[in-house]
Amino acid sequence: PIQTNRMTSLVERTAQFAQKTLSEVEGSHDWWHVLRVSKLATRIAISEDVDREIVEIAALLHDIADSKYHNGDEEIGPSTAQAFLREQGMQEERVQHVVNIIRNMSFKMSLGGEIPFRSKELMVVQDADRLDAIGAIGIARTFSYGGFKESELYNPTIPPSLNMTKEEYKNSRSPSINHFYEKLLLLKDKMN
Repeated sequence: PIQTNRMTSLVERTAQFAQKTLSEVEGSHDWWHVLRVSKLATRIAISEDVDREIVEIAALLHDIADSKYHNGDEEIGPSTAQAFLREQGMQEERVQHVVNIIRNMSFKMSLGGEIPFRSKELMVVQDADRLDAIGAIGIARTFSYGGFKESELYNPTIPPSLNMTKEEYKNSRSPSINHFYEKLLLLKDKMN
């Protein structure tokens, strides 16, 4: 059937924006990662008392401009999402909820201190993102990112750092294998 001048939903427009924006991003944080997280978050949200539109949009935008690819700028992702959602006419309170999810859901936010924002929607998206970081996909993503950053694969003279601060984690240049001990193997105990 031909669709003429049909208004697409905000979730559909967000997915289109994310796909276009992330189509050329390195494989560990690309559109396919975001799509997997979105599907996982949507699936989790079905059995939770959450705002499903907020969950879907936050999942689609959670890595829209990841600080790892923008010289450590932790506000570029939230501000990119905010600008897009305002342009789409989303209510400001809802925009801020999505922005706060993006700003506070990363693993590094759990290192050293209280997370300034929590919501059930954040917990759903965060768990979906963490699920995509474990198992075979998580292994592949680790080595994809390590290759992108030209990290050593393994170096027995550099032990994993198990009690990093947020800043130490952000600035770490440890070998890819260490990432399993410094993050991935810890995720099961950090699920919401």
